Amino acid sequence: MSENSSAASRGRSSGECAARIEAPDDLDAINKLYRERRWSDGLPIVPPTVERVDRMLRCTRRTPDEVVARIAPGFGAATVERIAINAVLAGCDPEYLPVLIAVTEAVASPEFNLQGIQATTNPAAIWIIVNGPGARRLEINGTFNCLGEGAWANATIGRALRLILRNVGGALPGEMDRATHGQPGKYTFCCAENEAASPWPPLHVERGFTPEASTVTVVSAEGTMNMNSHTKDADELLRVIAETMIHPPSNEYTHGGEPWLVIGPEHAEILNRAGLSKAEVKRHLWERSKMRAGRMSAKDLQRVRDSRGDELGEIGPDTMLSIAHRPEEIGIVVAGGPGTHSVYVPCFGNSRAVTREVAEVK
Repeated sequence: MSENSSAASRGRSSGECAARIEAPDDLDAINKLYRERRWSDGLPIVPPTVERVDRMLRCTRRTPDEVVARIAPGFGAATVERIAINAVLAGCDPEYLPVLIAVTEAVASPEFNLQGIQATTNPAAIWIIVNGPGARRLEINGTFNCLGEGAWANATIGRALRLILRNVGGALPGEMDRATHGQPGKYTFCCAENEAASPWPPLHVERGFTPEASTVTVVSAEGTMNMNSHTKDADELLRVIAETMIHPPSNEYTHGGEPWLVIGPEHAEILNRAGLSKAEVKRHLWERSKMRAGRMSAKDLQRVRDSRGDELGEIGPDTMLSIAHRPEEIGIVVAGGPGTHSVYVPCFGNSRAVTREVAEVK
């Protein structure tokens, strides 16, 4: 059986290129090798041959040994080459590499708290939101089934990040990754915003970028909750969304979090027809989602006192807890296709979303 040179994806010292190993030219044998060495996420991989990795690297001007970031909790060096290797493993098209470089930079930002996210018992997954002309050019889905299957870019970009987190960051389940249950979003969680269907400025403009910029935003998401409401009344819609957000065993109320909402285009239009800006929607939801502290268990209430005492002062059972410190910390994107649905995305609590421009994608 012939043998091909394959690039291994384990992190090594800063600036050092990834090691090359000889592997049988047989897909089943290569997948068995990657399973045995725990280099895969449990799904079949695309062998990262030298030729495939080189093809990927041609889509960036950055040098292969440049360290983009150090990835917690093992703090392996995410070089451009290692990012490319994991992109190949996930099945990415070469044109996706600049997106993944920007995503890698974003998750390593201190305010994102990747150390906490990677090692927590919570089911935190990293949700990637892509905005701007790059999302359209790369055909990243923001419409029908944007959080589900069926879009190559969504699936492989999200998967490549997860492989970077485990292969470079060392977050292997049961070892540094201590998630009690995890969630399907830890395989892949990536979408675009449906900017064409939004009545409000898109996320990247809201966060200080020009409309012409292409960006990625990373969010530490604990799951998704579908909200199917057929109401045509904006006030009723705000009420049922806010009541969905309220849940006592919540990191967000414990720490003052950053909850996110994926507002479907139909719901967004209802709110817009009522004359509500995105900022006003956030303010209404922040007020209406306040929860009486006594709804928490006694031990969880003590965690709130430890975490938010400086912010809220004395906290008793009748204290009304806000889900976030300020209304502005509620994240909103418009995405999805037609239908009376929106999605609540509860988040890790001790993390803040980070946005980075994708400089090499226009």
